[in-house]
Amino acid sequence: MEYPFSVRDIIISDPFILADPVSKKYYTYAAVFNPERFPDLKFPGCFYALESEDLVHWSNPIKVFDSDETGFWAKLDYWAPECHMWKGKYYLISSFRTEGSYRKCQCLVSDSPLGPFVQLRQEAVTPPDWQCLDGTLYVDLHGKPWMVFCHEWLQVGDGQIAAVPLSDDLSEAVGPPEVLFRASDAPWRGSFCRHSCYVTDGPFLYRMKDNSLLMLWSSFTEKGYATGYAKSKSGEIHGPWIQRQEPLYFLDGAHSMLFHTFDGRLMMSLHCPNIHTKKKMLLFEMEEKDGELYILNEITGNWYQNAGGNAAGYLYHEPCREEIRFSGKAEE
Repeated sequence: MEYPFSVRDIIISDPFILADPVSKKYYTYAAVFNPERFPDLKFPGCFYALESEDLVHWSNPIKVFDSDETGFWAKLDYWAPECHMWKGKYYLISSFRTEGSYRKCQCLVSDSPLGPFVQLRQEAVTPPDWQCLDGTLYVDLHGKPWMVFCHEWLQVGDGQIAAVPLSDDLSEAVGPPEVLFRASDAPWRGSFCRHSCYVTDGPFLYRMKDNSLLMLWSSFTEKGYATGYAKSKSGEIHGPWIQRQEPLYFLDGAHSMLFHTFDGRLMMSLHCPNIHTKKKMLLFEMEEKDGELYILNEITGNWYQNAGGNAAGYLYHEPCREEIRFSGKAEE
């Protein structure tokens, strides 16, 4: 496969990176990439993947799901797709909606990271009367799968992070939803509107080296979109969840996740700035230290002219041209 697409050029919302241990390739997914560069992508109702060997050079989009070919129930709001491996199969988790319905989350399945993905059921996993988005997979210490997702501020005002236990094939919820925390619990969050609405976006769970359980999630500060994290006091999904006092990244970039490169580097991906036509993928080398998570370095240079928030007045007018390098040490 050819890899003509630079990471610096990718326009994408909510970039999730699958480091596939089988193919030793990296994959990211979206409903649309760079409309001016790829005007022939079918939209809406499809998902596409990009493939990479080095996180720098990427393939052109490859169609991995087509709702017309599978008779899927929804064509709208194909938001924030994530691809997880579970028991030898690949599960694409996303948000979906059809006219007149609430937004819902569910899983699609394939034997390959490049699909074709198919639905497990025609019913969503999230509660039928909830407006939801940004589902992610979490497997607890007993090996049981959960979907963690956002109960949206549009419906409840103070956005929630919630979870439901899943069946072993990830096709349905097998228990009631549980609210884990609310956006207003975080000291760093700001109001999204003048009526004190608080947003939750993009949960992602990560088991630290000291076995503590961390959850990245996103909201808005007074200066823009931001990523923070919380820690579970019990070390499990039920919490209670203790919020970090300050956001991890706050320059109008968020919807973050963590992954390891094939040589062991801990990385974080997110999009920035939070302007739909300008969202670029940012990749950060990360560090775990004394039970906390820190940024070591952002490698793509996409902040150089595209960050926002407090950095907006300090940006350059020309794109970064330096060679992309990984400087952090691989984990032992």
